[in-house]
Amino acid sequence: MLRAPLGPIEAYARMAAAVGEDVVGAVLPGGERDPFMLRDPAYIKGTLPAVRMTSDLYFRADVRGLQNIPPEGPVLLVGNHSGGTWIADTFIFAQRFYDHFGAERRFHQLAHDLVFKVPGLRILAERYGTVPASRANMGRALRRGAALLVYPGGDHETFRPSWETDRVDFANRTGFIELALEHDVPIVPVTSIGGQETALFLGQGRRLARALKLDERFRLKVFPAVIGPPFGVTIMDLPARVPLPAKISIRVGKPIDLRERLGQRADPDEGYALVTSTMQRTLTRLSNERSLPIIG
Repeated sequence: MLRAPLGPIEAYARMAAAVGEDVVGAVLPGGERDPFMLRDPAYIKGTLPAVRMTSDLYFRADVRGLQNIPPEGPVLLVGNHSGGTWIADTFIFAQRFYDHFGAERRFHQLAHDLVFKVPGLRILAERYGTVPASRANMGRALRRGAALLVYPGGDHETFRPSWETDRVDFANRTGFIELALEHDVPIVPVTSIGGQETALFLGQGRRLARALKLDERFRLKVFPAVIGPPFGVTIMDLPARVPLPAKISIRVGKPIDLRERLGQRADPDEGYALVTSTMQRTLTRLSNERSLPIIG
């Protein structure tokens, strides 16, 4: 007998149950967690209605161009990072990706190590395919034939000031270009806008991060102040922040074959310039089409 798909309320309940189990499990002794083994297609199918409802009603998601992603095989999806720690565009893109290709297609996203140290939060990310950001994990995902979503700008870009919402800023990090060349995979740009309007981001706090040696301790290069509900001013979204319902728009560009565009001995710096300039043109167009902050 076929079972009807879960509705949004049931899906939210399933996610809440997973959070509770993870929090309880965190206090019990356990072995190593392999995030690649924790992606759960059945869980994804069961909880997509909840993520879909949040995407459509709260963030009024507008995602176009998914047909540009190769239907199979490894591919490097490169996105601009927005929204502090509450990266709505990542959840929205993952939901639309799985709606388009199905939960069985292997899809991984990279996230900062700190995500995996927070019981409850980590399980929500891991079951959708999120793995810690590292060069080893990037290579492992591509060797498995996965679509891999990376954010080269990392914490530097996601905490950029709100008035730089229309700026792609990967901080001159070329590792993703080197990865694409090493594994001979196409790069598909995933450009989004709206995340920097889910709060008022006041700056990255890089000097303070250096003074506190956060990079050595937590791999953090920023220590930013953010204004948003319910607590007003927070630091790195702590103790908590509810994202404002900003409209999120995402455009998936056509695949970029670096060797086809730049030659067999493609230079990483040239590849970086090609990808970032392509994404910046798209982001500028999205910004010009946006009439009001949050409303979009």
